[in-house]
Amino acid sequence: MSAASQQAHPRTNAAWIIIVAAGVMAGLHIWKLSPALPVIQEQLGFSLLFAGTLLGVVQVAGMVGGLVISLLAEVISQRRTLLLGLVLLAVGSALGAFSPNAGVLLATRILEGAGVIMTTVMGPGLVRLHAPLKNMNMAVGWWAAYMGMATFAGVFSTALVLQHLLWTTWWLILAVLTLLPIPLVLRFVSADQPAGAVRMREAAQRIAITARSPRVWVSGLIFGCYTVQWMAVIGFLPTIYEGFGLSPVAGGFISATVGGLNAVGAIISGSLLHRRVNGKTLLIVGFILMAATSTLTFIFNYPAQLLWIQMIAVGLFSLSGATIPTTMTRVAVDLAPIGGSAPASMGLIQQIFNVGNFTGPMLLAAMATLTGGWNSTWWMTCSFALIGILLTLGLARKNSPFAQMNAH
Repeated sequence: MSAASQQAHPRTNAAWIIIVAAGVMAGLHIWKLSPALPVIQEQLGFSLLFAGTLLGVVQVAGMVGGLVISLLAEVISQRRTLLLGLVLLAVGSALGAFSPNAGVLLATRILEGAGVIMTTVMGPGLVRLHAPLKNMNMAVGWWAAYMGMATFAGVFSTALVLQHLLWTTWWLILAVLTLLPIPLVLRFVSADQPAGAVRMREAAQRIAITARSPRVWVSGLIFGCYTVQWMAVIGFLPTIYEGFGLSPVAGGFISATVGGLNAVGAIISGSLLHRRVNGKTLLIVGFILMAATSTLTFIFNYPAQLLWIQMIAVGLFSLSGATIPTTMTRVAVDLAPIGGSAPASMGLIQQIFNVGNFTGPMLLAAMATLTGGWNSTWWMTCSFALIGILLTLGLARKNSPFAQMNAH
């Protein structure tokens, strides 16, 4: 743990709520694309497979830069890294509005991805530093809910706004809105002292120690087994519902509600952790329910009059899956080995699970393209759910972080 992390910080509810709000704003930039994808695809002209790449590419920075961002945080401080992430998100969104072709839009999504990783890697650690101790599990649960809240807000607002405005105008509006949390962070989130360039070697050593921890890698893979499913399914929901003949607003509202249920599930999971429900149990139950509900979602060709069954199934998929990010986010803050770095622990985990975020939409799109429909895609979700269960059992066998979590 860095010296900065060891210093006392004022613990206020306002601070962690603002940090969560910054995470939601970062998540908005991921999910603004999903309902706009049919319009942009028609305007710029690209394939379904490229659409999957466009959905997942925002995670590229997270795939390759988690540890780099953690080193940056050690050198310039966690709060400054969070603020820089918000600025990059605003710049990326503004530039994206002027994209003349799909290639340029892809590049701006990578820039937005850098902003996302800076904001979200810092979030759990800053919440841990600033949340009152009695509210710690609740605060972590709300942080784990940021993606679900961002999905609801991003998907529904985009679907609604695009009925009246061009997608390029919406990108510019979101760029401006992203700057709004910055003065609140400066006002309510206390500054942490950076290690500084002189101590950069020490910071790099702490990160190297963390990167050699098997528990951190396994935790990232467990998280990735969740993200590869959730990002793929939720990302393509508006496109799937358009195929059913639903209007963009109706499809966007349903998709947003499904995403919002993930936030509800995360808050409930945080409450269960607060009541000392075993983390291993939550993970295994979450993966089993994701497998069952994703199978029910995709295995049948639902007629229009029975589409509500599919909607309930995919809603339960999102709700139950929230047990996984909530539990793993809570575990991650305690995973740094002796002599290691807490930001690096979260950075490496985020780097690993962003591989799932990136590859999930492409895998789902490839399966749908090869088989001529969405019905076979439940094979992907069930396979990753099984891998997630096996990894959870392995993580729980020796020096279990779940036991440490229940001891707090």
